[in-house]
Amino acid sequence: MTSPPSAQPAAPEAGGSLGRAGDLFQLLRDGRPWTRAELAMTTGLARSTVAGKVDLLLGSGLVVSVGEALSSGGRPPSRFAFHPQARTVLAVDVGASHVRVALTDLNGEVLAERRAQMPVAQGPEAVLGYVVDSARRLLADSKRPQSQLAGVGIGLPGPVEHATGRPVKPPIMPGWDGFDVVGFVQRSLPVPVLVDNDVNIMALGERAAFWPGVDDLLFIKVATGIGSGIISSGQLQRGADGTAGDLGHVRVARGADVVCRCGNVGCLEALASGAAVARSLAAQGVEAATGADVVELASRGSIAAVQALRQAGRDIGEVLATCVNLLNPSVIVIGGSVAAAGEYVMAGVREVVYHRSPPLATTNLRIGLSRAGERAAVMGASQLVSQHVLSPAGVEATLAAASAG
Repeated sequence: MTSPPSAQPAAPEAGGSLGRAGDLFQLLRDGRPWTRAELAMTTGLARSTVAGKVDLLLGSGLVVSVGEALSSGGRPPSRFAFHPQARTVLAVDVGASHVRVALTDLNGEVLAERRAQMPVAQGPEAVLGYVVDSARRLLADSKRPQSQLAGVGIGLPGPVEHATGRPVKPPIMPGWDGFDVVGFVQRSLPVPVLVDNDVNIMALGERAAFWPGVDDLLFIKVATGIGSGIISSGQLQRGADGTAGDLGHVRVARGADVVCRCGNVGCLEALASGAAVARSLAAQGVEAATGADVVELASRGSIAAVQALRQAGRDIGEVLATCVNLLNPSVIVIGGSVAAAGEYVMAGVREVVYHRSPPLATTNLRIGLSRAGERAAVMGASQLVSQHVLSPAGVEATLAAASAG
């Protein structure tokens, strides 16, 4: 599936910041064909100036000729458009027990993919070694040179210091704390490497593919842990230290005596994550060890599993009601492995959110299941890189490298 850019840039104003080809390129990111005359008219720049910038972009491959426009007399003008196949992106989804590596174009369309069942607890060298090896194989199989790789986007299942890409005290990632993920990958793949929390990039992927016109969206991942990616006013919100959206450790009234792995009591994750629901069922004598077991039981009609999932939805809804009051999103998306039993979880979420939130905040609120599913993270990792390399500064860097080459 082709994903549009996460946030379409607005047309630059005439006389504004249009001194570089990278600025002009932002108009072309909409994917539709433009003529030089249309670009000049929109930007207010001289046609000769526009022509020079377009020639630079054509030389980089980021823009291609797509035929001719209708002529009102004389030679028909040429049309140009963004060429997403000009570069490739390596998109990586590292989960608690799996690693998915995809090669995409600049629009997020998957060209090739590899996946392995590999616990993140094996450590960074083993997991990232698989990522690097997969990158080489995917490039070779797709007959794409490594020089065409624009960057690597990686989602990790734990807190990440976004500025450095280093995990920070991740609870389920032994050996990863402070590890130089960027440096390790760049030793083999000397391109920009961007690392973020997995829920953040899932929010980017879901929005880009299915909600491109929505500027205020919450993506909730319910799996081994619980977290959220917050998009507000069209921008991903990471907070001061990159921990924004950590809903899993918000206290829920029902859990006053439930100890969480973080050491506190009453955390949402200790009540409503897949593992927590499985534990509650096991305590009732129902054979369940993981969230996947709970989903399977519910699919087979287990009343106990259905009730447990619905209660988990209510607990999640209690926290989301506060988020709705605070952030006023227009869309809430529920994803993660437990969302495979979405109808039961969603029933509990909706029950509490619509009851506990003021009418104005929920009048236009939509709550639904992830449509990107298990591909949300790789789609978002691709977006993370595309947003970086297709920004004005990123395009200028590409042009400079092409000129040097």
